[in-house]
Amino acid sequence: MKNTLIKSTIILVIGGFFTKILGMIIKIATTRTIGSTNYGLYAMIMPTMMLLLSISQLGLPTALNVLIAKNNNAKKLITASLIISLTIDLLMIIFLIFSAKYISTNLLHEKKLFLGLISIGLILPFVSISNMFRSYFFAKERMLPHVVTNILEDLVKLITIIIFLPIVLKQGIEITIAFIILTNILSELTSIIIFLTLIPNFKASKNDIKPSKKEMKDLLKIAIPTTGSRIIGSIGYFLEPIIVTYVLYKVGYSNNYILTEYGIINGYVLPLILLPSFFTGALSQALIPNVSKNYAKKNYNLVQRKIKQAIFYSLLIGIPATLLFTLYPNIPLKLIYNTNEGINYIKFLAPICLLHYIQSPIASSLQAMNKAKVSLKGTFYGTLLRTTLLFCLSFKFGMWGLIIATCSNIAFVTIFDYINVNKALKKSK
Repeated sequence: MKNTLIKSTIILVIGGFFTKILGMIIKIATTRTIGSTNYGLYAMIMPTMMLLLSISQLGLPTALNVLIAKNNNAKKLITASLIISLTIDLLMIIFLIFSAKYISTNLLHEKKLFLGLISIGLILPFVSISNMFRSYFFAKERMLPHVVTNILEDLVKLITIIIFLPIVLKQGIEITIAFIILTNILSELTSIIIFLTLIPNFKASKNDIKPSKKEMKDLLKIAIPTTGSRIIGSIGYFLEPIIVTYVLYKVGYSNNYILTEYGIINGYVLPLILLPSFFTGALSQALIPNVSKNYAKKNYNLVQRKIKQAIFYSLLIGIPATLLFTLYPNIPLKLIYNTNEGINYIKFLAPICLLHYIQSPIASSLQAMNKAKVSLKGTFYGTLLRTTLLFCLSFKFGMWGLIIATCSNIAFVTIFDYINVNKALKKSK
């Protein structure tokens, strides 16, 4: 049991390394095929996609992870979560059908994103089902199915993009963006099939399928505060391209400049600088069931030790990465993306992103200790700070307003969560 966190983390890190590499190859293939300006257009729709995914899942994957880890009825919990999530997905699809035109034209100022918005609705049910099954394996501390499905997902997506994206691009960027989003259906469907074959004794009785008020109540008790945090963060992310385009248009920047710079930041800068987060993300996923179990058993000293261990391992990866990105950003940028665009952005972001590398395990610890409401407050204040700074600073500093606002949010949320993790452990002892 002592080595469960380390073993789970090692499996997730190995898998995360391969999926991160595949993910970067997918992004490189996409960017080089459609160009940085068109990628900027695609990047503008991603915040909307993240917001809708956060709403549709309602924090249920995390709630499932916590509850199943405590030896609750897994089948009943999965059934209850799927009923809630798929109902929300249906509402989201209806919402997008009626609002996609308004969002693309009036908020994002790009009519070419209409089909992409409709496509987001189509992938929601597949993502929801896949994530519910994935949470089951996390809770059981079986990380291998997650790793295998993630690698296969990316392989399916990569093959599809390499073969079909150049062909689809000839039909126009509007259809191309929709196609890139719809590739998620194939990848998530691959995961669902594999999960179904790996769940032991998956046959469910009528009693398992029948909706249970108790399970739904237990799920929502954890899910709502958790998803509140994610939705608030996603709303801030959703507002990002809206504010950036509005302010920069107002100041006098051209549409081509906005799309190109936004494409550089989201296509080159952030994916590169957040590369070490595959490790911290894996660590956080392994940490939740471990902390949840021991916190419930009042093993507070062990919980504190596990959290410190997670932060230490995150810094072990984060510090060398920060030094590389700060001192020699041109080397990884040229090696991976074959470009020098975005070097100044990387140098500015790198030192602050060291805090981002430890943010994930700290936030996951709060959720595992049933302190999701505290995490919600931190995310809310951080998002409010980020959105306010983004709007105010963009008038004077242009696209740099986005970089400064992002750094401020990372610093605030990480420090806030760390202080509250320590408070929660002191009160418990």
